[in-house]
Order: sequence, then C-alpha cells, then structure tokens
Amino acid sequence: MPERHVLSFPISGNRFNYRVAAVIIAQGHVLVCREDDDQYVMLPGGRVELGEPSRLSLERELEEELAMPAVVGGMVGTSESFYEREGESFHELGFFYHAELPGQGPNGRAPWLERRDEGHDLQFYWIALEGEGLEQINLLPRWLPGFLRALPDGHSHVVHDERPTA
Repeated sequence: MPERHVLSFPISGNRFNYRVAAVIIAQGHVLVCREDDDQYVMLPGGRVELGEPSRLSLERELEEELAMPAVVGGMVGTSESFYEREGESFHELGFFYHAELPGQGPNGRAPWLERRDEGHDLQFYWIALEGEGLEQINLLPRWLPGFLRALPDGHSHVVHDERPTA
C-alpha cells in the first residue's frame, strides 16, 4: 500500500489544511461529528491526500468514519478559513459536498453513532437546523450554522477570518 500524505502541514508557525466535508441533511437535521479530544463539532469528512480528487477523498473519509454506504453528490461550497486553535494559526481550504446516507437519519439516539478512527473516538449526532442547537454544540467553522440554514441553490464561496486582530 502506498504511503499516504494528507495535505496538512506546518509553515513558519502556521498550519495549512485542505479539508473536505459532507453536508448530510435528513428530516431537518444535519449530521455532525465530535472527536474525543475536541471541544467543538464539525461536519463529517477529513483531510485530502496528495494526488486525490476532493470527491474521492470525501467518499474515502465517510467510509472510514461511518463504515456505511454514503452517496456523495454535488459540491455546495468552498471556503477559505483563517483561525487559531491551541496556539496555532490555520489557513484552511474547505470543499463541502452534499451527501446522503441511504436509509439513515435521526432516530432519537444521542450519539447516533460511535466509531473509532485513526486513534480517536468519534461520536456522530443529528442536530436540528432550526433553533440554536448548532451554536450550542459549537459547530466549526463559525460561519457554518448560518450557511447550513440557508443552503445556496448553487455553489457558494466563503472567506472567513476569525483570527484575533492585533
């Protein structure tokens, strides 16, 4: 098996990330994921590998994380996000795709699914799009709750900078 190289690397005290994520919506809820050591949740997905098309990367990440069939649809958006986490400045490019989990959706369980992936415990939750649930669970990046509640008909590009100003 060839060595895998994810597109996430340090540059002069900063970090560059190239990430793909799935927008999976069912019955007015969106699927989010929390890693065991994080104080926030994110959309399911992960980092793109060198030489890998973004759609294929998302299909691979969903299979690894969920261990169930997923159907990846069209791209809904791209983003350039600038933020700080744990003392490190990030420059992240994000590619967001519609996706479906055939026959799956909210069922009242919380978490909906628990899995182990790459040394981390993952918990998946269906969170209602209406109300303040997305903000209360600290969905990152911060622009996502509003974006998910008003998904564009076509592709949208978001530039978001949440770094502290000097």
